[in-house]
Amino acid sequence: MKCSIAGCPGEYEERKIIHTVRYQGQIIVVDGVPAEVCSLCGDVLLRPETVRRIENLLETRTVPTSTAPLYRYV
Repeated sequence: MKCSIAGCPGEYEERKIIHTVRYQGQIIVVDGVPAEVCSLCGDVLLRPETVRRIENLLETRTVPTSTAPLYRYV
């Protein structure tokens, strides 16, 4: 599929990404999220079912498989 960004001649390709979201004041990182990523500009598209699954993960708040340090840019 052609990239939806105006002027970008790239094509979307399926990849696994790291998705970061702020939820209820916390930063949550989800690894291995399936996405369509433009090969040229890097634009990312998530399918509706992927977004619903991430939302469900956030709502159920299962124990994370690991944690990561958070640094604040000052």
